[in-house]
Amino acid sequence: MKLPEPAQIRGILLDIEGTTTPVEFVYRVLFPYAARELNEFIRQHFQDPEIWPFLENLRQQRNSDSLLGLAPPPWHDDSEEAEIRSLVEYGRWLMNKDSKSPSLKSLQGRIWQKGYARGELRGQVYPDVPTSFRRWREQGKEAYIYSSGSVLAQKLLFQSTEYGDLTLLLDGFFDTEVGIKTDPGSYRMIAAQIRCEPQQVLFISDTIGELEGAESAGMHAAWSIRSGDTVPEPARFAVVHGFDEIFPG
Repeated sequence: MKLPEPAQIRGILLDIEGTTTPVEFVYRVLFPYAARELNEFIRQHFQDPEIWPFLENLRQQRNSDSLLGLAPPPWHDDSEEAEIRSLVEYGRWLMNKDSKSPSLKSLQGRIWQKGYARGELRGQVYPDVPTSFRRWREQGKEAYIYSSGSVLAQKLLFQSTEYGDLTLLLDGFFDTEVGIKTDPGSYRMIAAQIRCEPQQVLFISDTIGELEGAESAGMHAAWSIRSGDTVPEPARFAVVHGFDEIFPG
């Protein structure tokens, strides 16, 4: 498969993990940081009206997981301390399962916000990302991010890279508020929001299920393979090993 011609594309929609950012940064830096800080964060914000809806959603999700037989950690709410401990244990359990829970993602984003503010975290992107963002903008194309991480978490990552604030080169951010990343409907909604026909959008991700969802919605799709993994032949999707390969000019 080949990439579409540059003239066909108005919008470039990007995944984060394994596409703009090393997977190791997410799983070895961001996720462990959130797991370590979850206890302190919940204790500090347990009565915060802005945070409480996320905690209540986790309680409800934990009940659903229990009914489904997924064996989440036990829940105790006979005291505030017991409930806090239950929330922390369940949150960490979800993190270990790489849950896409919107409430969990919102909590993680706020925890990372403190980490970035303290200078304990700094966003990471591949070296070809900033130059490609600039090149695409010069070509008149718009670049967007679509990740299961919250919009807040996305912005924090791209604002704090060693290359400066890359949000200035991005035109929008989407998370699972528009839908899950394997659902074609999510991509149709994004296309409508950015005022493009689906066929005018190129979606790039390292996850086949997401590429299939975008393709089913009518978008072009390219498979990001950054690690040197073997590509099955023939590859169903266009394969890119870096953004320098995408509309080099």
